[in-house]
Amino acid sequence: MLIYIAYPTSLTLQSANAIQTYTTLRELRARRPGTLALIPRWGREPSRFGEVGATHLPRPAIGKLSRFYKSTLLYYLEHSAFALMTAAWLAPRRRVVEAVYVRQVIAAAWWAGVLGPRLGLPVIYEAHDLETRNPSRAREPWAEGLLHLIDRVALTRSSAVVSLTADFRRLLSAIGWRDPADVFVIPDAYDERLFAPRPRLEARGALGLPPEAPIIAYAGMTFAHRWLDGLLAATARLRSRRPDLLLVLVGGRPAEREALVGEAMRLGIAKALHLVPPRPQAEIVTYLAAADVLVIPDTVTDVTASPLKLFEYLALGQPLVVPAIPALHEIVPPPLCYTFPRRDLEGLTMALGAALDAAPDDTGAAMRRAIAAGHTYGRRAERILQVVERVRARQREGEALPGAFR
Repeated sequence: MLIYIAYPTSLTLQSANAIQTYTTLRELRARRPGTLALIPRWGREPSRFGEVGATHLPRPAIGKLSRFYKSTLLYYLEHSAFALMTAAWLAPRRRVVEAVYVRQVIAAAWWAGVLGPRLGLPVIYEAHDLETRNPSRAREPWAEGLLHLIDRVALTRSSAVVSLTADFRRLLSAIGWRDPADVFVIPDAYDERLFAPRPRLEARGALGLPPEAPIIAYAGMTFAHRWLDGLLAATARLRSRRPDLLLVLVGGRPAEREALVGEAMRLGIAKALHLVPPRPQAEIVTYLAAADVLVIPDTVTDVTASPLKLFEYLALGQPLVVPAIPALHEIVPPPLCYTFPRRDLEGLTMALGAALDAAPDDTGAAMRRAIAAGHTYGRRAERILQVVERVRARQREGEALPGAFR
Protein backbone atom coordinates (compact mmCIF):
# COMPACT_ATOMS: atom_id res chain seq x y z
CA MET A 1 0.00 0.00 0.00
CA LEU A 2 1.28 3.46 -0.94
CA ILE A 3 0.55 6.15 1.66
CA TYR A 4 0.21 9.70 0.32
CA ILE A 5 0.38 12.43 2.98
CA ALA A 6 -0.73 15.93 1.99
CA TYR A 7 -2.04 19.08 3.60
CA PRO A 8 -4.16 20.78 0.90
CA THR A 9 -5.07 24.40 1.55
CA SER A 10 -8.62 23.77 0.34
CA LEU A 11 -10.65 20.59 0.75
CA THR A 12 -13.09 21.82 -1.90
CA LEU A 13 -10.36 22.31 -4.55
CA GLN A 14 -10.19 26.10 -4.36
CA SER A 15 -6.39 26.16 -4.56
CA ALA A 16 -3.81 24.93 -7.04
CA ASN A 17 -2.13 22.56 -4.58
CA ALA A 18 -5.51 21.03 -3.72
CA ILE A 19 -6.32 20.45 -7.40
CA GLN A 20 -2.92 18.90 -8.00
CA THR A 21 -3.22 16.64 -4.95
CA TYR A 22 -6.78 15.55 -5.75
CA THR A 23 -6.16 14.77 -9.43
CA THR A 24 -2.85 13.02 -8.76
CA LEU A 25 -4.60 10.82 -6.19
CA ARG A 26 -7.42 10.09 -8.62
CA GLU A 27 -4.93 8.79 -11.17
CA LEU A 28 -2.78 6.96 -8.62
CA ARG A 29 -5.81 5.05 -7.37
CA ALA A 30 -6.83 4.25 -10.94
CA ARG A 31 -3.46 2.55 -11.38
CA ARG A 32 -2.93 1.27 -7.84
CA PRO A 33 -6.31 1.03 -6.06
CA GLY A 34 -4.68 0.41 -2.68
CA THR A 35 -3.18 3.92 -2.60
CA LEU A 36 -4.38 5.73 0.51
CA ALA A 37 -4.17 9.44 1.24
CA LEU A 38 -4.09 10.90 4.74
CA ILE A 39 -5.66 14.37 4.69
CA PRO A 40 -6.53 16.64 7.64
CA ARG A 41 -10.06 17.97 8.10
CA TRP A 42 -11.46 20.40 10.65
CA GLY A 43 -14.65 18.96 12.11
CA ARG A 44 -17.02 17.89 9.36
CA GLU A 45 -16.16 20.59 6.85
CA PRO A 46 -16.97 19.68 3.23
CA SER A 47 -14.27 17.76 1.40
CA ARG A 48 -13.85 16.44 -2.12
CA PHE A 49 -11.05 14.14 -1.09
CA GLY A 50 -13.40 11.38 0.00
CA GLU A 51 -14.07 10.92 -3.73
CA VAL A 52 -10.50 9.68 -4.17
CA GLY A 53 -10.54 7.41 -1.14
CA ALA A 54 -8.76 9.70 1.29
CA THR A 55 -8.85 9.05 5.02
CA HIS A 56 -9.47 12.25 6.96
CA LEU A 57 -7.64 12.67 10.24
CA PRO A 58 -8.69 15.47 12.62
CA ARG A 59 -6.96 18.69 11.75
CA PRO A 60 -4.96 19.96 14.75
CA ALA A 61 -5.95 23.54 13.92
CA ILE A 62 -3.18 25.28 15.86
CA GLY A 63 -2.78 27.69 12.98
CA LYS A 64 -6.16 29.22 13.78
CA LEU A 65 -4.47 30.84 16.76
CA SER A 66 -2.72 33.14 14.27
CA ARG A 67 -5.72 35.45 14.56
CA PHE A 68 -4.33 36.29 17.99
CA TYR A 69 -0.62 36.00 17.22
CA LYS A 70 0.27 36.25 13.55
CA SER A 71 3.10 33.83 12.87
CA THR A 72 3.72 31.00 10.44
CA LEU A 73 5.37 29.16 13.32
CA LEU A 74 1.89 28.24 14.55
CA TYR A 75 1.29 26.44 11.26
CA TYR A 76 4.63 24.66 11.63
CA LEU A 77 3.35 23.37 14.97
CA GLU A 78 0.09 22.33 13.34
CA HIS A 79 1.84 20.48 10.53
CA SER A 80 4.16 18.82 13.06
CA ALA A 81 1.20 17.62 15.10
CA PHE A 82 -0.42 16.23 11.96
CA ALA A 83 2.77 14.41 10.99
CA LEU A 84 2.78 12.70 14.41
CA MET A 85 -0.89 11.81 13.99
CA THR A 86 -0.18 10.15 10.64
CA ALA A 87 2.59 8.13 12.24
CA ALA A 88 0.28 6.99 15.04
CA TRP A 89 -2.31 5.96 12.43
CA LEU A 90 0.26 4.13 10.29
CA ALA A 91 2.26 2.39 13.03
CA PRO A 92 -0.04 -0.63 13.42
CA ARG A 93 -0.36 -0.92 9.63
CA ARG A 94 3.29 -0.43 8.71
CA ARG A 95 3.85 -4.01 7.55
CA VAL A 96 1.57 -3.48 4.53
CA VAL A 97 2.97 -0.06 3.60
CA GLU A 98 5.26 0.11 0.54
CA ALA A 99 6.35 3.72 1.00
CA VAL A 100 5.24 7.03 2.44
CA TYR A 101 4.93 9.82 -0.15
CA VAL A 102 4.85 13.29 1.42
CA ARG A 103 4.28 16.64 -0.29
CA GLN A 104 4.26 18.98 2.71
CA VAL A 105 7.64 20.19 3.91
CA ILE A 106 7.13 20.08 7.70
CA ALA A 107 5.57 16.63 7.56
CA ALA A 108 8.35 15.55 5.21
CA ALA A 109 11.04 16.68 7.65
CA TRP A 110 9.44 14.70 10.48
CA TRP A 111 8.92 11.62 8.31
CA ALA A 112 12.37 11.69 6.70
CA GLY A 113 14.29 12.50 9.87
CA VAL A 114 12.39 10.64 12.59
CA LEU A 115 9.19 8.81 11.78
CA GLY A 116 10.22 6.89 8.68
CA PRO A 117 13.40 5.49 10.23
CA ARG A 118 11.57 4.60 13.47
CA LEU A 119 8.84 2.72 11.60
CA GLY A 120 11.17 1.23 9.02
CA LEU A 121 9.37 2.88 6.10
CA PRO A 122 10.93 4.53 3.04
CA VAL A 123 9.96 8.18 2.62
CA ILE A 124 9.65 9.99 -0.71
CA TYR A 125 9.45 13.77 -0.50
CA GLU A 126 7.85 15.78 -3.31
CA ALA A 127 9.61 19.14 -2.94
CA HIS A 128 7.93 22.25 -4.31
CA ASP A 129 10.65 24.66 -3.17
CA LEU A 130 12.97 25.39 -0.29
CA GLU A 131 11.12 26.55 2.81
CA THR A 132 13.76 29.27 3.17
CA ARG A 133 12.37 30.75 -0.08
CA ASN A 134 8.69 30.36 0.75
CA PRO A 135 6.94 33.77 0.67
CA SER A 136 4.78 32.56 3.60
CA ARG A 137 7.68 31.26 5.71
CA ALA A 138 8.23 32.18 9.34
CA ARG A 139 9.73 35.67 9.52
CA GLU A 140 11.07 35.69 13.08
CA PRO A 141 14.83 36.36 12.88
CA TRP A 142 15.69 33.47 15.17
CA ALA A 143 13.70 31.05 12.96
CA GLU A 144 16.14 31.31 10.05
CA GLY A 145 18.18 28.37 11.36
CA LEU A 146 14.97 26.35 11.86
CA LEU A 147 13.97 26.90 8.22
CA HIS A 148 17.35 25.69 7.04
CA LEU A 149 17.09 22.62 9.29
CA ILE A 150 13.61 21.80 7.93
CA ASP A 151 14.86 21.93 4.34
CA ARG A 152 18.03 20.01 5.06
CA VAL A 153 16.34 17.16 6.92
CA ALA A 154 13.48 16.78 4.44
CA LEU A 155 15.77 16.86 1.41
CA THR A 156 18.79 14.91 2.66
CA ARG A 157 17.21 12.26 4.90
CA SER A 158 14.36 11.12 2.65
CA SER A 159 14.79 7.91 0.65
CA ALA A 160 14.27 9.86 -2.58
CA VAL A 161 13.21 13.33 -3.66
CA VAL A 162 10.68 14.15 -6.34
CA SER A 163 11.40 17.52 -7.91
CA LEU A 164 9.11 19.48 -10.21
CA THR A 165 12.07 20.65 -12.30
CA ALA A 166 15.56 19.60 -13.37
CA ASP A 167 16.70 23.09 -12.35
CA PHE A 168 15.92 22.28 -8.70
CA ARG A 169 17.66 18.92 -9.02
CA ARG A 170 20.78 20.75 -10.22
CA LEU A 171 20.53 23.13 -7.26
CA LEU A 172 20.40 20.26 -4.77
CA SER A 173 23.46 18.73 -6.39
CA ALA A 174 25.34 22.06 -6.49
CA ILE A 175 24.88 22.65 -2.75
CA GLY A 176 25.88 19.06 -1.99
CA TRP A 177 22.56 18.03 -0.48
CA ARG A 178 21.58 15.28 -2.87
CA ASP A 179 23.04 12.97 -5.48
CA PRO A 180 21.15 13.69 -8.72
CA ALA A 181 20.50 9.94 -9.01
CA ASP A 182 18.23 10.20 -5.95
CA VAL A 183 16.19 13.12 -7.34
CA PHE A 184 13.44 12.30 -9.82
CA VAL A 185 11.95 15.04 -11.98
CA ILE A 186 8.16 14.85 -12.19
CA PRO A 187 6.64 18.14 -13.40
CA ASP A 188 3.12 19.27 -12.69
CA ALA A 189 0.34 18.26 -15.07
CA TYR A 190 -3.11 19.05 -16.45
CA ASP A 191 -6.43 17.25 -16.47
CA GLU A 192 -7.06 16.03 -20.02
CA ARG A 193 -10.70 15.36 -19.11
CA LEU A 194 -11.22 19.13 -18.94
CA PHE A 195 -8.58 20.94 -20.96
CA ALA A 196 -8.86 20.46 -24.71
CA PRO A 197 -9.09 22.87 -27.67
CA ARG A 198 -12.45 24.34 -28.56
CA PRO A 199 -13.53 26.87 -31.22
CA ARG A 200 -12.62 30.45 -30.26
CA LEU A 201 -15.73 32.08 -31.69
CA GLU A 202 -17.93 29.51 -29.97
CA ALA A 203 -16.23 30.25 -26.63
CA ARG A 204 -16.61 34.01 -27.11
CA GLY A 205 -20.26 33.62 -27.98
CA ALA A 206 -20.86 31.59 -24.83
CA LEU A 207 -19.23 34.31 -22.71
CA GLY A 208 -20.66 37.33 -24.52
CA LEU A 209 -17.21 38.53 -25.61
CA PRO A 210 -16.79 40.46 -28.90
CA PRO A 211 -15.87 38.14 -31.79
CA GLU A 212 -13.19 40.36 -33.34
CA ALA A 213 -11.44 42.04 -30.39
CA PRO A 214 -7.90 40.88 -29.52
CA ILE A 215 -8.02 39.16 -26.12
CA ILE A 216 -5.27 38.31 -23.64
CA ALA A 217 -6.22 35.90 -20.84
CA TYR A 218 -4.82 34.72 -17.52
CA ALA A 219 -6.37 32.30 -15.01
CA GLY A 220 -5.25 31.54 -11.47
CA MET A 221 -6.70 30.75 -8.07
CA THR A 222 -4.82 33.65 -6.53
CA PHE A 223 -3.03 36.66 -8.00
CA ALA A 224 -0.47 37.14 -5.21
CA HIS A 225 3.18 37.18 -6.35
CA ARG A 226 2.12 36.72 -10.02
CA TRP A 227 2.81 40.34 -11.16
CA LEU A 228 -0.72 41.00 -12.36
CA ASP A 229 -0.13 44.73 -11.89
CA GLY A 230 2.63 44.44 -14.50
CA LEU A 231 0.19 42.72 -16.86
CA LEU A 232 -2.26 45.59 -16.42
CA ALA A 233 0.47 48.14 -17.14
CA ALA A 234 1.49 46.25 -20.30
CA THR A 235 -2.14 46.15 -21.41
CA ALA A 236 -2.41 49.92 -20.95
CA ARG A 237 0.61 50.40 -23.21
CA LEU A 238 -0.78 48.08 -25.87
CA ARG A 239 -4.17 49.80 -25.81
CA SER A 240 -2.59 52.94 -27.25
CA ARG A 241 -2.41 51.17 -30.62
CA ARG A 242 -5.05 48.52 -30.00
CA PRO A 243 -7.99 50.40 -28.48
CA ASP A 244 -10.23 47.33 -28.68
CA LEU A 245 -7.82 45.09 -26.73
CA LEU A 246 -9.38 43.18 -23.81
CA LEU A 247 -7.70 41.58 -20.82
CA VAL A 248 -9.57 38.65 -19.25
CA LEU A 249 -8.48 37.69 -15.73
CA VAL A 250 -10.13 34.70 -14.06
CA GLY A 251 -9.69 33.96 -10.35
CA GLY A 252 -8.11 35.88 -7.49
CA ARG A 253 -9.34 36.64 -4.02
CA PRO A 254 -11.86 39.46 -3.50
CA ALA A 255 -9.25 41.91 -2.17
CA GLU A 256 -6.95 41.09 -5.09
CA ARG A 257 -9.69 41.69 -7.65
CA GLU A 258 -10.67 44.93 -5.95
CA ALA A 259 -7.06 46.15 -6.06
CA LEU A 260 -6.80 45.33 -9.77
CA VAL A 261 -10.00 47.23 -10.53
CA GLY A 262 -8.52 50.27 -8.79
CA GLU A 263 -5.28 49.91 -10.73
CA ALA A 264 -7.15 49.54 -14.03
CA MET A 265 -9.06 52.75 -13.29
CA ARG A 266 -5.81 54.54 -12.50
CA LEU A 267 -4.33 53.35 -15.81
CA GLY A 268 -7.47 54.31 -17.72
CA ILE A 269 -8.23 50.77 -18.91
CA ALA A 270 -11.20 49.87 -16.71
CA LYS A 271 -13.30 49.15 -19.82
CA ALA A 272 -10.61 46.82 -21.16
CA LEU A 273 -10.54 44.66 -18.03
CA HIS A 274 -12.88 41.67 -17.88
CA LEU A 275 -12.47 40.39 -14.33
CA VAL A 276 -14.07 37.07 -13.42
CA PRO A 277 -14.23 35.57 -9.90
CA PRO A 278 -12.87 32.04 -9.42
CA ARG A 279 -14.76 29.49 -11.48
CA PRO A 280 -14.68 25.68 -11.66
CA GLN A 281 -11.97 24.38 -13.96
CA ALA A 282 -14.58 23.13 -16.41
CA GLU A 283 -15.67 26.75 -16.91
CA ILE A 284 -12.18 28.25 -16.96
CA VAL A 285 -11.46 26.33 -20.17
CA THR A 286 -14.04 28.43 -22.01
CA TYR A 287 -12.41 31.71 -20.94
CA LEU A 288 -9.00 30.48 -22.03
CA ALA A 289 -10.32 29.15 -25.33
CA ALA A 290 -11.79 32.60 -26.10
CA ALA A 291 -8.35 34.27 -25.96
CA ASP A 292 -5.86 35.01 -28.71
CA VAL A 293 -2.93 34.89 -26.28
CA LEU A 294 -2.46 33.19 -22.89
CA VAL A 295 0.02 34.72 -20.46
CA ILE A 296 1.96 33.89 -17.30
CA PRO A 297 3.28 37.26 -16.04
CA ASP A 298 5.39 35.68 -13.29
CA THR A 299 5.67 32.65 -11.02
CA VAL A 300 5.88 32.40 -7.24
CA THR A 301 8.97 30.22 -7.38
CA ASP A 302 12.04 30.22 -9.60
CA VAL A 303 14.02 26.99 -9.88
CA THR A 304 10.89 24.96 -9.02
CA ALA A 305 8.48 26.86 -11.30
CA SER A 306 6.03 24.33 -12.76
CA PRO A 307 2.62 26.04 -12.64
CA LEU A 308 -0.50 24.04 -13.45
CA LYS A 309 -1.65 26.78 -15.81
CA LEU A 310 1.38 26.24 -18.06
CA PHE A 311 0.22 22.71 -18.88
CA GLU A 312 -3.42 23.78 -19.15
CA TYR A 313 -2.44 26.56 -21.57
CA LEU A 314 -0.33 24.17 -23.63
CA ALA A 315 -3.22 21.73 -23.91
CA LEU A 316 -5.31 24.41 -25.63
CA GLY A 317 -2.58 25.28 -28.11
CA GLN A 318 -2.83 29.09 -28.17
CA PRO A 319 0.26 31.33 -28.31
CA LEU A 320 1.94 31.64 -24.89
CA VAL A 321 3.77 34.53 -23.26
CA VAL A 322 5.98 33.49 -20.32
CA PRO A 323 8.94 34.91 -18.37
CA ALA A 324 12.35 33.62 -19.44
CA ILE A 325 12.81 31.19 -16.53
CA PRO A 326 14.87 28.04 -17.20
CA ALA A 327 12.42 25.86 -15.26
CA LEU A 328 9.59 26.87 -17.61
CA HIS A 329 11.71 26.24 -20.67
CA GLU A 330 12.25 22.67 -19.52
CA ILE A 331 8.65 22.19 -20.60
CA VAL A 332 8.12 24.67 -23.43
CA PRO A 333 11.15 25.69 -25.51
CA PRO A 334 11.52 29.36 -26.56
CA PRO A 335 10.54 28.70 -30.21
CA LEU A 336 7.07 27.68 -29.01
CA CYS A 337 6.43 30.69 -26.77
CA TYR A 338 7.09 34.41 -26.50
CA THR A 339 9.44 35.27 -23.66
CA PHE A 340 10.52 38.35 -21.74
CA PRO A 341 13.00 39.10 -18.95
CA ARG A 342 11.34 38.48 -15.62
CA ARG A 343 9.49 41.52 -14.19
CA ASP A 344 10.50 43.63 -17.22
CA LEU A 345 7.51 45.76 -18.24
CA GLU A 346 8.91 46.73 -21.62
CA GLY A 347 9.78 43.12 -22.34
CA LEU A 348 6.33 41.88 -21.34
CA THR A 349 4.68 44.55 -23.51
CA MET A 350 6.79 43.61 -26.52
CA ALA A 351 6.18 39.87 -26.05
CA LEU A 352 2.41 40.35 -25.81
CA GLY A 353 2.44 42.61 -28.87
CA ALA A 354 4.44 40.10 -30.88
CA ALA A 355 2.10 37.27 -29.90
CA LEU A 356 -0.95 39.32 -30.89
CA ASP A 357 0.63 40.34 -34.22
CA ALA A 358 1.71 36.84 -35.21
CA ALA A 359 -0.12 35.03 -37.96
CA PRO A 360 -2.06 31.88 -37.02
CA ASP A 361 0.35 28.98 -36.58
CA ASP A 362 -1.35 25.61 -36.71
CA THR A 363 1.97 23.78 -36.55
CA GLY A 364 3.02 25.61 -33.38
CA ALA A 365 -0.38 24.97 -31.80
CA ALA A 366 -0.11 21.27 -32.56
CA MET A 367 3.40 21.13 -31.09
CA ARG A 368 2.25 22.81 -27.88
CA ARG A 369 -0.61 20.35 -27.54
CA ALA A 370 1.83 17.48 -28.14
CA ILE A 371 4.00 18.72 -25.26
CA ALA A 372 0.97 18.85 -22.99
CA ALA A 373 -0.01 15.30 -23.93
CA GLY A 374 3.13 14.04 -22.17
CA HIS A 375 2.11 15.78 -18.94
CA THR A 376 -1.32 14.46 -18.07
CA TYR A 377 -2.08 13.53 -14.47
CA GLY A 378 -2.19 9.92 -15.58
CA ARG A 379 1.39 10.17 -16.81
CA ARG A 380 2.34 11.95 -13.59
CA ALA A 381 0.89 9.13 -11.50
CA GLU A 382 2.83 6.57 -13.54
CA ARG A 383 6.08 8.46 -12.90
CA ILE A 384 5.38 8.54 -9.17
CA LEU A 385 4.78 4.80 -9.14
CA GLN A 386 8.07 4.28 -10.99
CA VAL A 387 9.85 6.16 -8.20
CA VAL A 388 8.10 4.01 -5.60
CA GLU A 389 9.22 0.85 -7.39
CA ARG A 390 12.82 2.06 -7.58
CA VAL A 391 12.87 2.94 -3.89
CA ARG A 392 11.41 -0.45 -3.00
CA ALA A 393 13.95 -2.22 -5.21
CA ARG A 394 16.79 -0.44 -3.45
CA GLN A 395 15.30 -1.35 -0.09
CA ARG A 396 15.00 -5.02 -1.09
CA GLU A 397 18.40 -5.37 -2.73
CA GLY A 398 20.45 -2.87 -0.78
CA GLU A 399 21.68 -1.26 -4.01
CA ALA A 400 22.05 2.43 -4.88
CA LEU A 401 19.28 4.03 -6.88
CA PRO A 402 19.95 3.97 -10.63
CA GLY A 403 20.33 7.16 -12.64
CA ALA A 404 17.58 9.76 -12.45
CA PHE A 405 14.92 9.57 -15.11
CA ARG A 406 12.31 11.83 -16.59
